[in-house]
Amino acid sequence: MSAGCGISQQQEVQVGAEQAQQVNAQLPIVQDPVVNRYLNILGDSIAHVTSRADLDWHFYMVNTNDFNAFALPGGYIYVNRGVAERSDRMDQFASVVAHEIGHVVLRHSVKQMEQMQGANVGVTIACVLTGVCNSGLAQAGINVAGQAVFAKFSREDEAQADAAGVDELVRAGINPNGMPEMFQKLIAERQSKPAGLEAWFTDHPLEEDRVQATRDQIARVNPAIIRTLTSDTRAFQDFKSRVRSLPAPPVASR
Repeated sequence: MSAGCGISQQQEVQVGAEQAQQVNAQLPIVQDPVVNRYLNILGDSIAHVTSRADLDWHFYMVNTNDFNAFALPGGYIYVNRGVAERSDRMDQFASVVAHEIGHVVLRHSVKQMEQMQGANVGVTIACVLTGVCNSGLAQAGINVAGQAVFAKFSREDEAQADAAGVDELVRAGINPNGMPEMFQKLIAERQSKPAGLEAWFTDHPLEEDRVQATRDQIARVNPAIIRTLTSDTRAFQDFKSRVRSLPAPPVASR
């Protein structure tokens, strides 16, 4: 591939918008205005301290209990309901949002598209990303022909998104300790209920060293700064209560 095949930001945004249209048509996207307002305010507060604040960011909640989140090119972030319900505090929930924002800031999907150019690869993104196929919710799936945008990120990409997420959280005034805490919650849940978390661990290899790497990074931040950062808010707790009050996730007939 020559350097001339690089994907511009305009192309990236266009691809993301097209994929978002397909995702939104086929996944159970939460339409509750209160939930969506909080999610977008929180997401924007993190995205706008990154080097890609100029993107038109969009944040959506998917009505499924699976623990997962994913990012489309150009600033489209999807967080499953299960992430909010497993978060005790705002900083834990925000850490998952920040990780996905990190993938977009670092253009990981774009790098994959550039590598896949010329290869006619289709990927069933609903299944790969949300685990809804495991629950029989979207057997048909969503096919994005010609682009394996949703191939699993490498361990290096995941580590980079973790590191970017920690930086973003600190700049946004949010305590970054929520990230290693969320990883630990997931490791504990995986041990007790391995089947339920398959989707997240398939997409996001999660070993103890990611907990340690984020802790080490946080330890390099001035403790006086960490003490000024927000861990939880009444607004988040209200948001979580609202999420819990939503209609149950759809269950497909077997």
